[in-house]
Amino acid sequence: MTLHFADIAVILLYFVFTLGLGFWVSRRNKNVDQYFLGGRSFPGWAIGVSFIGAMVSSVTFIALPADTFKTAWVRYLPNLGFPIVVLISAYFFIPFFRRGTITSAYQYLDVRFGPSISLYCAVVFLVSQLVRTSMVVYLVALLMATLTGIRMEWCLLVSGGITAIYTVKGGFTAVIWTDVAQTVILVIGAVLSVWLIVRAIPGGTAQIWTEAGAAGKLSLADLNTATGKLEPVRLGFSLSEKTGLMLVLLGFMQHLSGKLNQESVQRWCSASSAREARKSMIVLGLGSLPIWACFMFIGTCLWVYYQHYPNEMASAILEGKRKAEEIFPYFIITAMPPGLSGLLIAAALAAAMSTLSSSINCASMVVVQDLYGRVVKGRDPRHYFHIGVMSSLAISIVMIAGAYLFHRADTKTLTDFNLIVTTLLGGGTAGAFLLGMFSRRGDARSVNVGIAAALVFTGYAILAQFGVVPKVIETYYAAIIANFIVFLVGYAAALVLPARKRDLTNLTVWDQSEQPMV
Repeated sequence: MTLHFADIAVILLYFVFTLGLGFWVSRRNKNVDQYFLGGRSFPGWAIGVSFIGAMVSSVTFIALPADTFKTAWVRYLPNLGFPIVVLISAYFFIPFFRRGTITSAYQYLDVRFGPSISLYCAVVFLVSQLVRTSMVVYLVALLMATLTGIRMEWCLLVSGGITAIYTVKGGFTAVIWTDVAQTVILVIGAVLSVWLIVRAIPGGTAQIWTEAGAAGKLSLADLNTATGKLEPVRLGFSLSEKTGLMLVLLGFMQHLSGKLNQESVQRWCSASSAREARKSMIVLGLGSLPIWACFMFIGTCLWVYYQHYPNEMASAILEGKRKAEEIFPYFIITAMPPGLSGLLIAAALAAAMSTLSSSINCASMVVVQDLYGRVVKGRDPRHYFHIGVMSSLAISIVMIAGAYLFHRADTKTLTDFNLIVTTLLGGGTAGAFLLGMFSRRGDARSVNVGIAAALVFTGYAILAQFGVVPKVIETYYAAIIANFIVFLVGYAAALVLPARKRDLTNLTVWDQSEQPMV
């Protein structure tokens, strides 16, 4: 397949605009604080939109339509716990990071428990970010390769490389303002996609609801790979199978963990005030659920569309002969008019690049502040600034290499794969934060006991996933259990290993000072 000249022009215009914006804002980067926090001057609405852009990645743009095209809506359930996470973040988490001088999530763990806990959680975060960004680069490169016929290896270099250029050069200021622009493009692309598909189907929206509903495509069902049929997912509690309640709990814990890492803390600390930091969470809460639903609805619409206009590609995907992630890119290039195809491709690139830029910058900040800065102390601030730039570049290279490994791997839908991988890489880090914030007990010894117990459990979950040991618990739920293990075992160990008395002001929810948040 080849792109029309109008599409190429739109994509090139998007690249030029993004690079130009990134280089323009990079003029202010003269120290570490500016490079990683943008001078702590951002308004809440911009941070909130940036949050949306970072969360709504190419996994959303390509993998969510792929999942509902092939299955149904069961994997929307994990998102239903997100509004609660937003409220908890606004009224419990932000106060921890808007008082004092803490600018890193893992700096809090260092102050609360000690360097060993901080180091472990920082490393887990870095590994999970590399896996996530590699998956995002792979998906957008797959889109480019499908649309242009260019070799996948070159698409991987372009899709990851352009983001790396403006992120390495522009720092966090470039991340925020390019995220804002990219999120706007992303939303426009999603709405246009739904409009175009609905317009092409006889009977429009009513026909989609009727046909998709009759086929179970709007239900909370999952695909049985053995029979090739959709089967309802039970709603109750279970640790051995996917159920509605457990998927909501899974999403709650994953989103909670996402707010207890550097990517979120960095944004909260970059806000011009605590009030603006809380405002960003309101914007995020109001924007995310509708956008996720819109992309899943695209997949449902595509299924109905190809019932009316049968196609070999669509049939091959439904039969399991082609990857489901190919369906939306295929529709964009074959069914959309020139110019609009380019806009949709630009939207997909925006989805990827907003996530990648944020991940590269915050991972680099963790390297500088929580790893390198712990070993090399007392150097000139310019030295740490240069280390930050170099680490951003190194992370970008590893990210592209990881995307190539995803290209060579054989997986089912990446939505499913992403849930399993992020679960196994959770490592119980949220449990360590929750123990520190909601309990006065514990020190490095007790938390290390909890983490060790969680690692033993996670090891069992990995072996069970590969059939080495009996699978008693569904792999999806390993993160929930691991975090409970860290909290409960860590708390129990604290009872046996009492910590010395110390000042916990502003380190737990029970010991917050009266000083106003800044």
